[in-house]
Amino acid sequence: MTGVVLEIAWRTVSMAALATLVMLPPGIALAWVLARRRFPGRALLETLVSLPLVMPPVATGLMLVWLFGRRGPAGGLLARLGTDVLFTWRAIVIAMAVMGLPLLVRAARAGFEQVDRRYEEIAATLGASPVRVFLTISLPLAKRGVLAGALLGFSRALGEFGATIMVAGALPSTRTIAVAIYSYTETGQDAAAAIMLAVSASIAFGALFLSNRVAAT
Repeated sequence: MTGVVLEIAWRTVSMAALATLVMLPPGIALAWVLARRRFPGRALLETLVSLPLVMPPVATGLMLVWLFGRRGPAGGLLARLGTDVLFTWRAIVIAMAVMGLPLLVRAARAGFEQVDRRYEEIAATLGASPVRVFLTISLPLAKRGVLAGALLGFSRALGEFGATIMVAGALPSTRTIAVAIYSYTETGQDAAAAIMLAVSASIAFGALFLSNRVAAT
């Protein structure tokens, strides 16, 4: 039993970490755009980014099934390249990244909004390109918000269940902590479910505690 618990815990943590790396580039870009730019459709973009927070996770998972299934636009293209997504580790990462992205964007956006624009304007006046201004001024000054958002996204990914079970199922090779708790409870293995619950609570507590410490410093 110990070996199974460790395997599931390692799979969950590693997939959540990979999902966090996947969501970081688009999350930071979206956060900066929403914090610094005013354009037609901005409210629509903000709504779309936040949608996974209010939609049932299984509904988000169903949308991912349509998108990454073999008959879907993304899944069909990947299938022609010899890569399957559904019911693989890739599906776990995608589901976790999609569900964690809104939290990352919200925290990172708050970080960018706290950056004094005068520093960016001074750097631009001295001849720095927009990319250089972003990399040397905006991003370093907003790093607390970005890091806190990354930890929140990671924490959300750790506990993801609804979208994950839709796209990855409950196979032994794709079972995460949340899915394992559900599976063990469904089959009456209460002791195993309690162990997975304790592991989940411990990991989530550590991640959230670290996120709160980063945000408060």
